[in-house]
Amino acid sequence: MPHSPEATNSRPAGSDLLAQLGQTTHQTEFYSPVPDGYVRGRHKYVVVLGTVMSGLGKGVFSSSMAKMLKDKGLSVAPIKMEGYLNIDSGTLNPFRHGEVFVLDDGTECDMDLGTYERMLDQDLTRRNFITSGQLYTEVLDRERQGGYLGRDVQMIPHVTGEVKRKLRELALTGGPDGGPVDVVFVEVGGTVGDYENGYYIEALRELAFEEGEHSACFVALTYIIEPPALGEQKSKAAQLGIRALMEVGIQPHIIACRASSPITETVRQKIAMYSNVPMSRVFSLHDRESIYTIPDDMRIAGLDREVLSIVHLHDHVDAATEDASRERWRSFIRKLTKKRTHKATIAITGKYMQVRDAYASIRKALAHCGAHLDADLDVRWIETSDITRQSVADQLRDIHGVITPGGFGMRGVEGKIACVNHCRIQRVPYLGICLGFQTAVIEFARNVVGIEPAGSTEFEPNCPEPVISELPEQKKIEGLGGTMRLGAQDVLLTSDTLAAFLYDGAPTVRGRFRHRYEVDPRYIERLEEAGLIFSGRHPQHPIMQILELPLEQHPYFVAAQFHPELTSRPLAPQPMFMGLVAAAIQRANPDLETEQVSSRWLRAEPQHT
Repeated sequence: MPHSPEATNSRPAGSDLLAQLGQTTHQTEFYSPVPDGYVRGRHKYVVVLGTVMSGLGKGVFSSSMAKMLKDKGLSVAPIKMEGYLNIDSGTLNPFRHGEVFVLDDGTECDMDLGTYERMLDQDLTRRNFITSGQLYTEVLDRERQGGYLGRDVQMIPHVTGEVKRKLRELALTGGPDGGPVDVVFVEVGGTVGDYENGYYIEALRELAFEEGEHSACFVALTYIIEPPALGEQKSKAAQLGIRALMEVGIQPHIIACRASSPITETVRQKIAMYSNVPMSRVFSLHDRESIYTIPDDMRIAGLDREVLSIVHLHDHVDAATEDASRERWRSFIRKLTKKRTHKATIAITGKYMQVRDAYASIRKALAHCGAHLDADLDVRWIETSDITRQSVADQLRDIHGVITPGGFGMRGVEGKIACVNHCRIQRVPYLGICLGFQTAVIEFARNVVGIEPAGSTEFEPNCPEPVISELPEQKKIEGLGGTMRLGAQDVLLTSDTLAAFLYDGAPTVRGRFRHRYEVDPRYIERLEEAGLIFSGRHPQHPIMQILELPLEQHPYFVAAQFHPELTSRPLAPQPMFMGLVAAAIQRANPDLETEQVSSRWLRAEPQHT
């Protein structure tokens, strides 16, 4: 039996160690499940761990590095590992954890996966997200089925073994086509030293040992403090955080130093000396104008070459692919960082205003549109709990466009309805999302159709006129039961509508849903007769998914039951957001020559879904 990474790496697949992986009997302690077809050492792993404090940007750093390698022609798959016992992020309060991001397959996950999707322009699945709750459930289910050969099931080796199983499965099936990937990027939530993350870190240490030399690259993301009273950067907290990582058996290969300003040469020297990491691998992850500039900054610092050297992938680089990818990205960065021609003010009228991360994808979608439409967007955050019909005009004064996002519960709903009413009457460009779609239906039913008690059974179970409700027939149709409608589904577009125009005439589009309540079919005919257009529907059933007002009545009034912000990408901004921003620019600059929805994005490049 070999005793060192060098020795194990020198043995071919099928060696003694590999043969024993996945077996835990009285004869061996090597429990490390290996999927069929997996070859040890063929796939590489880049692991990003946090120190000092959480929330420093591990996801931003990891996704930027993953993009840097993907641009070189390598296939990559990210995974976020969370220590909490929740099965997923669906029940987490936005005030505590920020936005719940929904993947195409319906997985409710951490907002960092949105960062990965946007940076990599790559749809992710449930394979890219793990929680302790998921792992413990699988381990206990397997134990009940006799899957551990009578052994006493323990954190080590069984739970750590499940972590390694997940990572190896992702390496085999994590590609966009379900095939293998060259590099798996592993982000562990929280920080080194957190009790709930200890077994993740141990599993990753074991994985690096088992895979062999040059199979893993460990990155420690730390924090450089700069107390205003001292006027200089201090690295002691960072040093202690890195020491905690080394104490659990992991020697980092790269140090990313989070700071408000570029880290000084003195600090880089201290970090390098203390961590045994060369200066060329100590990267300054300081505040920047945009996170989208980080991949190029990494290349300029030579971090791409360092990573390729650590995991021996230089011979996998496709130079032509890299040149083309970098030019496309740099074109976007030039738009993002240039001085803008237009200005507009967009209000987000929601109920989680104290935590802006609750609307992270909306912020990013607006940033994408601002870059492509050459516009500086002043985003105003307006708490709808404080809005009344009497105060709404003052709250929305000088606003050129309004977004009413999703949410749950009664609080702030009447304020949202007041905002919808103001936008409809004053012809302010409006985009409703999920609950913003439902409040638009309620407002129209009350004030145009004349159904004064119109409401939703979500807020009033005995509502006399439930234009929005959770219908038994819809539960049967969608198989919802007591759960939400989650994930991407097709939306059938009506031709010759604004929705069809926004999506370049496509007959159907896919939207990511996260909701329980629908437009009650009993009211659809009355709403349409009064002038509301349902331009997006379920392909088979009477479920309304996009609404709009005619362009002759309103410059831009659109709402979607799904969440369009979740699929906006830097190089492909979301069409509904593009339409809103273009209409807002037109309202802010009425002298602009326009046709339909501001001359199709103010003469920007055509956008495609």
